[in-house]
Amino acid sequence: MTNINQYLKKIGLEGKKASRLMAKASTQQKNDALTHLIQLLNTKAKTILKANEKDVQVAKKNKLDRASIDRLIISTKTIDSMIKGIQGIVDLKDPIGEIMHLNTRPSGIQVGQMRVALGVIGMIYESRPNVTIDAASLSIKSGNAIILRGGSEAIHSNIALSNIIHEALKKAGLSVQAVQVIDSTDRSIVEAMIKLDNYIDVIIPRGGKSLTKMIRDEATVPVIKHLDGNCHVFVDKNADLDKALKIIENSKTQRLGTCNTTESLLISKDIARDFLPKIVKMLHQHKVEVRGCKETLKLIKGIKAASEDDFYTEYLDAIISCKIIDDIDDAINHINQYSSHHTDAIVTENYGHAMRFLKEVDSSSVMVNASTRFADGFEYGLGAEIGISTNKLHARGPVGLEGLTSLKYIVLGNGHIRK
Repeated sequence: MTNINQYLKKIGLEGKKASRLMAKASTQQKNDALTHLIQLLNTKAKTILKANEKDVQVAKKNKLDRASIDRLIISTKTIDSMIKGIQGIVDLKDPIGEIMHLNTRPSGIQVGQMRVALGVIGMIYESRPNVTIDAASLSIKSGNAIILRGGSEAIHSNIALSNIIHEALKKAGLSVQAVQVIDSTDRSIVEAMIKLDNYIDVIIPRGGKSLTKMIRDEATVPVIKHLDGNCHVFVDKNADLDKALKIIENSKTQRLGTCNTTESLLISKDIARDFLPKIVKMLHQHKVEVRGCKETLKLIKGIKAASEDDFYTEYLDAIISCKIIDDIDDAINHINQYSSHHTDAIVTENYGHAMRFLKEVDSSSVMVNASTRFADGFEYGLGAEIGISTNKLHARGPVGLEGLTSLKYIVLGNGHIRK
């Protein structure tokens, strides 16, 4: 443990030094680094895919579950998506140094706020090697340094991506220590890293609920996090049912292993008898198991009864819970009790119901007539995201450039003194 602490303190010190250099880097330098990264992802795609294949083969040998392997795989499509995300970040306005809310006080001084980088970000994540690129790119553009600790299952992929990132930083004249990827798979590193508050300004975990909960409970560094994604779609009695069917299909079946996949379905009792069989038929065609409440079981024969735990569960699998709801009040109360406050959607043509849902559902993303799969930094126009936050302080929802910055007050005077 002593060696691990020394190793992390060295990385932390290098990160702190790099953060000071990144804070004064020009927008052009930061964009140059990202542009070089795009070029290198194109020219070194084969190297990335080869490294990733090693990880996938080991994962299959170790019998990782289907959702974990799905999150681990890098394909040419994944690399294209990475590139689009980076280009989106390049195209975004640099937030660092922006002065806002400047006003003159009765004393004559001008008071405003300036947007600044957070400093050193610690990122702890599992599977998903594409997170390495997203996190590094956002950190570079927002003028931060970042320390990345990916899961052991993606170690070859992350090292290959790290080498490419360092080459891009070097070409742009920036410190390669601005992005550090921990190359050790020792689990005790996580425990030590989340207590490195002398060097790391914020920890962002992305992974399973147990990992995130441990970090939340034990970290001495501030944490931006979400525990899980128990997302809901509520089909109101005033819904366009053709829209509803498409939204549910996309929300649940496009990808099973993501935090913005719908796990819980709520149906108004006024439309359940006619509409629910159509939904269940569609879900069964996608081989999705439906677990229903007592009222659901009366209408749909041969499905499994949903337990109380089912309504709290993020399955990350071909399973969905279903409950028949009395009205919009019942739906809002159910979601606020059982959801993980990640993303919840209503399908309705009733404006009043839509506005009530937006105001009263306590989640980081709330949607009307749209798939929960849109809860994503790229889809929100953030270029990419470093994670989804269900925190109520600092950042909430997909965390992009602005979420990786803070504000400080600035005061402009001309020899002013307080009287």
